[in-house]
Amino acid sequence: MHELIIQMNNVFQSMGIQGLALNSFIESFFLVPPPDILLIAMDLANPEKAIYYAFICTIFSTMGGIVGYLIGLFGGRPVFNFLFRNKHEQFDNVEKLYNKYGVIAVFFSAFTPIPYKIFTIASGILRMNFPQFLVASFFGRGLRFFIVSIVLMLFGDTIKEYIELVIIAASVLIVVFFILLYKKRHVLK
Repeated sequence: MHELIIQMNNVFQSMGIQGLALNSFIESFFLVPPPDILLIAMDLANPEKAIYYAFICTIFSTMGGIVGYLIGLFGGRPVFNFLFRNKHEQFDNVEKLYNKYGVIAVFFSAFTPIPYKIFTIASGILRMNFPQFLVASFFGRGLRFFIVSIVLMLFGDTIKEYIELVIIAASVLIVVFFILLYKKRHVLK
C-alpha cells in the first residue's frame, strides 16, 4: 500500500501544478495521498509561489468536496460503503458529530488531518445545508493549505518535519476560540 501511495504521488508530482490541482480535487472524495505531500514539496522548491500553490489546493479541494457531497447526496450509504469498506463505525461517528456540531464538524475535517473525504460524502448523505457545507469546506481547506504554505515560505526546510504539529496547534487554538465564543454567547443570554 505504501508503495502505491508513493507511485500515485510521483504521478501527481510529474504533472506539476496540474498534478497538484488534480490531487487536491480527487483527494476530497476518493482514496489518494493527501495533497499536503505535494504542496510541501512544491512550496520548498519554489517558496515565492507558495501562496499560489495554497490557492490552487484550496479551490480544487473545495471543488472536489462538492463532488463528494454530490456522491453522498445521490449515492447514499451504499456508495459510502463501497468506497470506504469497513468504515461503518467512522460513518456513525461522523453522523454523531453532525448531529452535535453541524457545520463546525465539516470545518474541522477540512482543516485537520481527519479524513475530509468521509465528511464530504457524509454531508451529502445527511443532506447538510449545501451553502454552509461549501463555506465550511472553503475556509477549512484554505486555512489548512495557507498555513502550510506560509509557514514553509517563512521557515523553509527547517520546519518541514513539524508541519503537522503546526496544524494541530492551530486546530487547538481554533477550538479554544470557538469554545470561548460559545461560552460568551451563553453568558450574555
